[in-house]
Amino acid sequence: MSRTICVVTGTRADYGLLRWVMEGIRQSPDLHLQVIATGMHLSPEFGLTYREIEKDGFAIDRKVEMLLSSDTPAGVTKSMGLGLIGFGEAIEQLKPDLMLLLGDRFEIFAAAAAAMVARVPLAHLHGGETTEGAIDEAIRHSITKMSHLHFVAAEEYRRRVVQLGEAPERVFLVGGLGIDNIKRLDLLDRAALEASLDFKLGPKNLLVTFHPVTLEKSTAGAQMTELLAALDALEDTHLIFTMPNADTDGRILIAMIEQFVATHPNARVYTSLGQMRYLSCISQVDGVVGNSSSGLIEAPSFRKGTVNIGDRQRGRLKAGSVIDCAPDRQSIADALRTLYSAEFQSRLATVRNPYGEGGASEKVVRVLQEYPLDQLLKKPFYDLAE
Repeated sequence: MSRTICVVTGTRADYGLLRWVMEGIRQSPDLHLQVIATGMHLSPEFGLTYREIEKDGFAIDRKVEMLLSSDTPAGVTKSMGLGLIGFGEAIEQLKPDLMLLLGDRFEIFAAAAAAMVARVPLAHLHGGETTEGAIDEAIRHSITKMSHLHFVAAEEYRRRVVQLGEAPERVFLVGGLGIDNIKRLDLLDRAALEASLDFKLGPKNLLVTFHPVTLEKSTAGAQMTELLAALDALEDTHLIFTMPNADTDGRILIAMIEQFVATHPNARVYTSLGQMRYLSCISQVDGVVGNSSSGLIEAPSFRKGTVNIGDRQRGRLKAGSVIDCAPDRQSIADALRTLYSAEFQSRLATVRNPYGEGGASEKVVRVLQEYPLDQLLKKPFYDLAE
């Protein structure tokens, strides 16, 4: 009997990670795929990226509108409330056998809470990770406790999910999903990327993504000022900016990036690059700069250096290609000098990605096909031995 698996996606980033799992579900004779698109996917401000899902051939079964045009704490909280209502209705209509969620954003928390109340088992991807500078940290661990199956990216994360009271036999070490995109996509070469971006790459190039640090009050603008000052001082360097997520204080950053790009012909900003262009950018640039998880998870597989700014990703496993620095212009400038140094560049050839070498999607799909679902909802708290 076929199992119906409902996949929820709220951002360009999580869809990029989910894509090959969704493809595996769709191709499996034992599984039936449902898709719910929500959050930034449905926002014109963030590029209406649900169209990328449809372009890849997936039917979207429900669109849960929840994102208010506000990035204040009250606005984000109201968006979560709308999400809870919308997911409650969608789950009632779709009646999936299991819901598959990835990560740690507020849209996904709303989906998890609605599924829990509806008694729909949850499978959670990329649990057990730590990001001490963001509210994502608490959201991620909360979703772990609401979930019944867990797919983690590293052994350290597997142990942490078990430490949270989840039974070891329900926690599967599969590796990082982002690596599968790198292995499977036929990425653009330099000329094709320039044509797609309508932007010529320079002698040096950096890919820049900087999100608000959501556990810090009103630091977004000040930190972006420092980052832009450091970037402004670079010579012969072209800058490709991607827009920040729909987080608290995100619009401050968007306005600052747009103003910077308007006065710097060597810089361009994109609302959404999509996975193909984003990963192609990583493959062609000299390094990744900012505080996005992709600098820690995907960039090492390209043997590219990452300048990781501030505390947003504090606690995550990091490859030797990651350079941590404080969110001030001098520290960022020092980190950029390290990035371009001959010694650092020579070390990149031997970098090992702690998130694995690919194959996570197939492992997830195999468990979704085979794991018994009838006893999932009632789960004991797993206590560690003294």
